[in-house]
Amino acid sequence: VAARPGAAAAARAAPAAAGLALGLAASSAWSVWADAPTPAPASIATAKQRIQDLIDEDPDMGPTLVRLAWHASGTYDVATKTGGSDGATMRFSPEADHGANAGLGAARDALEPIKADLPDMSYSDLWTLAGATAITHMGGPDISWRPGRVDKDSGEDCTPDGRLPDADKGQIGHTIRHLRDIFYRQGFNDQEIVALAGAHALGRCHTNASGYHGPWTRAPTTFSSEYFRELLENT
Repeated sequence: VAARPGAAAAARAAPAAAGLALGLAASSAWSVWADAPTPAPASIATAKQRIQDLIDEDPDMGPTLVRLAWHASGTYDVATKTGGSDGATMRFSPEADHGANAGLGAARDALEPIKADLPDMSYSDLWTLAGATAITHMGGPDISWRPGRVDKDSGEDCTPDGRLPDADKGQIGHTIRHLRDIFYRQGFNDQEIVALAGAHALGRCHTNASGYHGPWTRAPTTFSSEYFRELLENT
């Protein structure tokens, strides 16, 4: 099943703070299969509640779950129809060991007890549901999420390293070209890339993941447009 009609147009028209929400919804929808087994509605409701509980217990888990969902979805290649959230291949090496995924083992481990208690839900569905639930729970919009992703059984289907953006390419021009290469491959345009960058309102940098340290904004567990305000007013 393709992304819902008009997803790209909606992303262009949406407020910048909703960019990640729309990007996650579109890129994860590319990987849903119409005839795939889906979890029971009660399982989905239980998973959402337990994800919210995880965030309430540790607010920093919210941004990490969003990053997990995005990194699982952001490997999608619109030309080859490979990658994306279907398969949950980040469970396996070498994808789990890719530099862009550093630190995400904590999010995968936090969701593992939920998966163990809900065997009718795939990892692929659980991870994307976690990201969508986290955005809403941190004050963002409701995400149009649907089940139906099917897990892979081994690392044979892992995507190659380099499908996710690096933190910095050393020069502004090189970094811009790199971001365009990454996000054009996913089917996004320049305006949508900027909107997606608003996700940096959430979370913080970690030296073991990006080489940088500290939060992007003063409210790293609240979904907002603060990242753009910081850029416009404090740089």
